[in-house]
Parts: sequence; structure tokens; C-alpha cells
Amino acid sequence: MTTQSPQGHPVDERLPILKLAALGMQHVLVMYAGAIAVPLIVGGALNLPKSEIAYLISADLFCCGLVTIIQSLGIWKFGIRMPVMMGVTFAAVGPMVAMANNPSLSILHIYGAVIAAGIFCILASPYMSKLMRYFPPVVTGTVITVIGVSLMGVGINWAAGGQPIIGRLVDGVFVKIPNPDYGSPLSLAIAAVVLVSILLITKYVKGFIANISVLMGMIVGFVIALSLGKINFDGLGATDWFAMIKPFHYGWPQFDAGSIISMCLVMIVTMIESTGMFMALGDIVEKKVDDRTLARGLRVDGLGTVIGGIFNTFPYTSFSQNVGLVGVTGIRSRYVCVAAGVILAAFGLFPKMAHVAASIPQFVLGGAGIVMFGMVAATGIKILAKVDFNTNRNNLFIVAISIGVGMIPIVAPTFFDKMPGFLSTVFHSGILLASTMAVVLNVFFNGRGSDEEVADYALAAAQSSDH
Repeated sequence: MTTQSPQGHPVDERLPILKLAALGMQHVLVMYAGAIAVPLIVGGALNLPKSEIAYLISADLFCCGLVTIIQSLGIWKFGIRMPVMMGVTFAAVGPMVAMANNPSLSILHIYGAVIAAGIFCILASPYMSKLMRYFPPVVTGTVITVIGVSLMGVGINWAAGGQPIIGRLVDGVFVKIPNPDYGSPLSLAIAAVVLVSILLITKYVKGFIANISVLMGMIVGFVIALSLGKINFDGLGATDWFAMIKPFHYGWPQFDAGSIISMCLVMIVTMIESTGMFMALGDIVEKKVDDRTLARGLRVDGLGTVIGGIFNTFPYTSFSQNVGLVGVTGIRSRYVCVAAGVILAAFGLFPKMAHVAASIPQFVLGGAGIVMFGMVAATGIKILAKVDFNTNRNNLFIVAISIGVGMIPIVAPTFFDKMPGFLSTVFHSGILLASTMAVVLNVFFNGRGSDEEVADYALAAAQSSDH
């Protein structure tokens, strides 16, 4: 356990460079699989070529590092100045995939929504304590459950080798054809090996390796696929060793009202989860998190999201698995995460590494995706387990109807096709429908919630949130 440093609180302790590098790399390994998953999902939904997916991964790693440094080191009114790792939130995947699947929208609309939502988050951060009362466990648990369930389709298709219908250029014309490799026994077998490897590592291995069981499972699947000749490294030799991440790589962002609303709702949920996580971290490092400290931390969620939109990546939030690592190691110095941020930013500037990550076959990701996305749904269920369903039957209606409405775009994608075009993004986002319905029904049945309930939820979120 870290002891009180001569400089003051252990959070501010400056460790030797080599120790910082080793501990920082440990944080990077814990979060790496989650950090690269979202660019892979969104890039695949946008049907981007492998070179562009590799660029998204590089941009994401660079921004992960930059935002982590801001959060842990602190700049002006930004940064909680505690050991926090920042990464792309899975909560934003649902709306972004819906935007990617909307033929009237492009990647530029995604970035426009990301930037607008980041600005909203910065402005809303000081008022989060008031907004939290509209997102008690019955609301947030429902929304996170819908996010996880909606993402399971992505993981399942990954395990089968990709989308059942793929787009290809035939004589200069883009056409959709059945994927000939979809559901092949080899794809399913390797996905199963990845899944089983993760479960075995989780059950039988302790300590640091157990914390990166998802990454280890992916490595097992990657090695098997490589030995069978299923890894395609085409273009790796032509990839630069070093390349800067350029702002607005795909062009100036475009703005769509429905997409912005959807992403702002994601940021509200993200801020609530971050609030609980910051409070839990404060307890672990024995440093009080007051309103001003909380506002500084939440502002970085917003600033990081703006930076993400500018540098061609996605919304950022605090990674709770790294908070668990702080508790396990007992190392409370925020400079460990600053070092981890430097490592991540450096990784983003070396495209060959990102190209290798983009070469991971989708069936390898599938075994890990089922675990990761299932954990998102399980987190929502865990939060719902704290909800009073016995003495307040109205909560059953809130959950039942909100999940039902949120499932419409998933089980019946053409359900809203005859609605006006400008509403398509709103109606085709399960998370937006579930969030809106849950908030409205909760206010209708339960009212706004008391200050005591808000405080109780913050503690519950600290124990349950998982990005």
C-alpha cells in the first residue's frame, strides 16, 4: 500500500520513472481491449476499409492518452486529479451504430453529434447533482440493459464471421451480397475458444492476468487464427511507422438534431455513472470528492468527447475497471495514470500497431464481444437488482415498457420506416427510445426523487457502473 508521501497526499506522490512506466503499462493492458472495441464496432458498421479502421484505432488510442493526462494531471477547471483512465464509452455505441446504418447520415454526422454532446456535457457538469434525480436506478439500469442487449447482435454476428449481408464493389457498383463465410464452423469454433479461454482465465487465474482475461482470450484466438492462415496483414508493410493524428480527417462535422439529442442522452447516463465511479475512487484513495472536484472530473468527460469529435473518434468517459485496479494494487498516485496516458498517446502515433489490431478477425472479436456486451447488460441488471419492485409495483411498469419500446428498432428495424425522415435517427435508436420512456414513466409514477435517493443512487452507481 502506498504510504503518505513527502509531497502530501499519496494521490500526489511522484514515483520513479521505471516504476511509473511498469504500473502505467498495467493500466493500459487492463483497458486496451475495451479501448479499441468501439472503433472496431463503428468502423465495421460504416463498412470502412481496414486501413481506415486502423486509423480510427490510432486516433482513439491517441485521444485516450491525451484525455487521461488531462483528467489525472488537471488543467485549470478540468481534471479530477486522481488516478483515472479515460476511454470510449460503450453507451455511445448503440446510437452511433444506428447513425451508421442510416443511409441519410454519414461519419461526419456522428462526429457532429459527438462534438455537440461534449459541449453539452461541459455546460451541464456543474448541474449534474440536479439532473441525477431524473436518472435513479430504475431508469439507468433499464437503459444500460437495453444498450447491452442491443449490442449482443453485434457480438453474435462477429462470432459468425461478420455481417450476414456484406457490401462489395462489382464493376464499379456497390452491391449487397450474402457473406459466404457467415456462420462457418471454423469461425464459430474459434469464437467459442476465445469465450472459453476468457471463462477459464477468470475462474482459475488470479491477480493481474485475471484483470485482462478478455485481452488474453483474444490473444489465444488471434494465435490460433494466425496458425491457420486466417490473419490478413495486407497493407502492413506500406503503413507508416509514425504518423500524426490529424483533426477533421474526414472533413468538417455535420449536425443532425436527432443524432445530437441521442448522444446528449448518452452523456447524461455517462455522467451519472462517472459520478458514482468518482465517489468510489475517492473512497479507495481516501480523498474526498466534493462538488467542485466532481464538476472538474465530469468536465473532462465533456472535453474529452469534444476532443474525440475533432480528432476523428468518439465520446470519452472514465473506465471503472481501472478503478478496481487501483484498489487491487494499492497504488494511489495519479501520476501512474499520467504515465499510462503518455503510453496510450504514443501507441496512437504508431500506425503499424493499430493496423495489426485492425487485422484481428471478427470471429476472434466475437467471443470477446459476447462477454463484453453481455457484461453491459449484466451491469444494467445488477443496477435493477437494487430497485424496489416489491412495495412499488410501478417500477415493474417502468422497466417493462421501457425495455419493450427500446427493443423495437432491434427486433423490428422497419417498424418506423413510414415516419417522417427527420425523425428516423430518433426512432431507430433503441437507447434513445428506452431512455425517454424510462425518464417520462419514472417522473409520472415516482416523481422527481428526493435528495436522499439521489445520494443513495450515487453510491449504488459507484458499486455497479462498468464501461
